[in-house]
Amino acid sequence: MLSRSTLAVRLLLFVCLYSLSASLFAHGVDESTKQFLLANQGIAIIPYMYIGAKHMVTGYDHLLFLVGVIFFLYRPKDVVVYVTFFTIGHSLTLMFGVLNNIAVNPYLIDAIIGFSIIYKGFDNLGGFKRLFGYQPNTKLAVLIFGLFHGFGLATKIQEFNIPQDGLVENLVSFNVGVELGQFLALTLVFVSLSFWRRHRSFHHFSTATNTLLMSAGMMLMAFQLTGFFVTT
Repeated sequence: MLSRSTLAVRLLLFVCLYSLSASLFAHGVDESTKQFLLANQGIAIIPYMYIGAKHMVTGYDHLLFLVGVIFFLYRPKDVVVYVTFFTIGHSLTLMFGVLNNIAVNPYLIDAIIGFSIIYKGFDNLGGFKRLFGYQPNTKLAVLIFGLFHGFGLATKIQEFNIPQDGLVENLVSFNVGVELGQFLALTLVFVSLSFWRRHRSFHHFSTATNTLLMSAGMMLMAFQLTGFFVTT
């Protein structure tokens, strides 16, 4: 029978591997959601909350970054602080980008999101201290990358030219849904990490896991940059 630590390791590795493949080939909005966004008129709080939650749970690039953010956070209080910085960042640019119709090339913004995953994995491996003798402000980095992640969400919404009637209310509902999806996903990850940290295997495989995160970010960034140069 598998131990709890083994199960936790397998679960986290599965999340990373599945997220990598899905972020490359299944990132975006499914057809039924597209049809709803295009056809809906007026305020639709619950549907937009559902769409927001669904997008975050299947928004594997966002989740990979957040896995990196909380990987070495042992206290729920610290998780809340860092996730709050990320939430502030992506909420600001999500609302600002859509309401002001600020268009960002989707390939470039997704490439930056891929870079954010590389950055966090590199940071977790102690790369900045080892190579540069300097540790950047982690909270500030999470906030800044949160801004870019928010523009990524805004870019997805702008692709559909959704009706202006009830736009603010629907955007707020979408953002609330994003937070709910984020909370559910991170709760699962944090619980798995908590089990894993009780065993020696955590220290043995933490380097491999963060290296895997960096690899996922590199592949995502390369994929998006290729799309940018091919389509321009």
